[in-house]
Amino acid sequence: MMAVQQNALGHVRYVLKDGLKFLPLYGWYFSQHGGIYVKRSAKFNEKNMRNKLKSQMKAETKMYLVIFPEGTRYNPDIPQVIADSQAFSMKEGLPVLKHVLTPRVKATHVTIDTMHDYLDAVYDVTVAYEATTTQSGQRKEAPSMTDFLCKECPRIHIVVERISVKDIPKEQTFMRRWLHERFELKDRLLTEFYEAADPEKRNKFPGEGHTAKLSLKKTVPSLLLLTGVTAGMLCTETGRKVYINTWIYGTLIGCLWVSIKA
Repeated sequence: MMAVQQNALGHVRYVLKDGLKFLPLYGWYFSQHGGIYVKRSAKFNEKNMRNKLKSQMKAETKMYLVIFPEGTRYNPDIPQVIADSQAFSMKEGLPVLKHVLTPRVKATHVTIDTMHDYLDAVYDVTVAYEATTTQSGQRKEAPSMTDFLCKECPRIHIVVERISVKDIPKEQTFMRRWLHERFELKDRLLTEFYEAADPEKRNKFPGEGHTAKLSLKKTVPSLLLLTGVTAGMLCTETGRKVYINTWIYGTLIGCLWVSIKA
């Protein structure tokens, strides 16, 4: 949504979990579009990630590179993930976070260290979903796209803060502390958003906000094109065969291609 509003949808690149490269067709697409697949912990291939970032810089690619330092979604329905994250914080002597997971620094550090002279800034984005708490105040799982479109979640609240690259520590140990402090700020924002004692302050971020709308002319053409092409293929026997074979063989070839290139 943010990329569309900035006319930057085609300029977004992602750092993704390695397993996502096996998504049918999309895994191959993200790889070809400059996405970077990474593994966690000891399997993290720093050299491979740096090389891919350098190739983007060499091509002078204009982009937003999106990183999710938590590595996985915060889901109250999977408490073990949250407990493990909090245990890791305690083990490392870091403040325990309640509404976000403990961020991992490797991919963030490699990105900023490699692209330091290429980046203008880092944008710290915090997202909260309205009407996703129980009557007792417990958080529920973030809404799906269907939930959002059916207004189970009436609004998405977003806070964006621009941070100059020169204000970010270069050394990994200091960057780790800096990144955790950013997530401590997120945690305080989300605690107030979900748990504020004053109902007037709940489901709101502090400060003046404004409603951002997506114009129909930016979304309807894509919808009509996708719907038209899909419906046209599924309405004929030949089209259905092409559609199915594209998914089957496209997925197999794409997975093989990404595995070789990774």
